Amino acid sequence: MGTQLCRPGQRGAAMIGVVVPAHNEEALLPRALAALKLAAQHPALDAEPVAIVVVADSCCDQSAAIARERGVEVIETGMRNVGASRALGAAALIARGARWLAFTDADSKVHPDWLAAQLALEADAVCGPVSVEDWSAHGALSDALRLHFLERYLHADGHRHIHAANLGVSAAAYLAAGGFLPLACSEDVALVEALQRNGARIAWSAAPRVVTSARTDARARGGFGDTLLAYRDWLSGPAVAKAS
Repeated sequence: MGTQLCRPGQRGAAMIGVVVPAHNEEALLPRALAALKLAAQHPALDAEPVAIVVVADSCCDQSAAIARERGVEVIETGMRNVGASRALGAAALIARGARWLAFTDADSKVHPDWLAAQLALEADAVCGPVSVEDWSAHGALSDALRLHFLERYLHADGHRHIHAANLGVSAAAYLAAGGFLPLACSEDVALVEALQRNGARIAWSAAPRVVTSARTDARARGGFGDTLLAYRDWLSGPAVAKAS
């Protein structure tokens, strides 16, 4: 039998919790939630309950309604702060008994074995890489940007990438590290640094797989999307033009 999703507000035995912050994500959220529900049913989880929480932060679209229509719990807030949103979702799940917290983004699609792969590593925290399948949003520079990114990105065990789109942590280690800080950017880096200071066992693994968006309208300034835009700007800059 596959993993049973927890109903909103349901309490019970230990479970796995997944937090998805969302700010006006109605276009990509359905894909993200479908992938998470599939991951929650992986047989390696041995039917342990999985609770998915969408934190709809300052949304003026149908993100919250889309999540509720799919039977996913929604916490609505107006903080417009991704670090605070992740912390809000984590706190709600820990209060309901979550022993493991997994974090991803509303513009990302987790692999069917994502949760199983995180837990199989038996670490206090798991940092996984991300990949991009569709670079077309960057137009004529799509191919050049893809190659530039792949040349600089280690998609293998032992990497040191930190992405909140592919992050897992035990509830105990999360609490001991102080949780997510209310940062508008790099909240994931701050949490991992706190985990390291606490001596947490961190798996830098390529086993948990997540595909994320290369869209140009990034929700968190200074995050992955802005990194890709910086690469694109460099590729289209005068230095590259002269070199060619």
